[in-house]
Amino acid sequence: MSEKVRPLRADAARNRALVLETAYRAFATEGLSVAVDEIAHRAGVGIGTVYRHFPTKTALFAAAVEHRLGQIVTAGRALLDDGDPGEALFGFVRSMATDWGAADRGLTQVIAGDDIGTAQIDAAETQFMSLLAELVTAAQQAGTVIPELTPREAKAVIVACQAVGTHTPDVADRVISLVLNGIRPAG
Repeated sequence: MSEKVRPLRADAARNRALVLETAYRAFATEGLSVAVDEIAHRAGVGIGTVYRHFPTKTALFAAAVEHRLGQIVTAGRALLDDGDPGEALFGFVRSMATDWGAADRGLTQVIAGDDIGTAQIDAAETQFMSLLAELVTAAQQAGTVIPELTPREAKAVIVACQAVGTHTPDVADRVISLVLNGIRPAG
């Protein structure tokens, strides 16, 4: 017989959300190197509060990334549904490189394939790759990208564009345009 899971008390739910948001910001700016006790300190809660909600640093990071990837998938679907499907992939790549992922070291590490190894992140990554496949297919059907582009290659394009934005921000827009032009059909 399974036990019913009780909803969190209001203060516990607020603390969980605060820890998650603080952790997300810390991982975004500092990557995976930030310590859990530092996250607790920044959130203004005790370390026990963090571990009550997230038993390990990996669990905390996974929850933060899962939430962020969910937001990105939603935004990507909006580009696909509300805009020009043939151009949605280009907008998505540019946003991943300059807006959503440019200053988010933790997310960049996950997108680049750093092995975090949790089912939570794996499930979020599957949703991300599913969206990317839809974006690639829509662009191919519209004739705006080369027919042989795979979703995995599109992910590599995102990683490359994020790296340019991180390492040479002064030329990032130009280089991203050059990269994106490279996946457009000749003609």
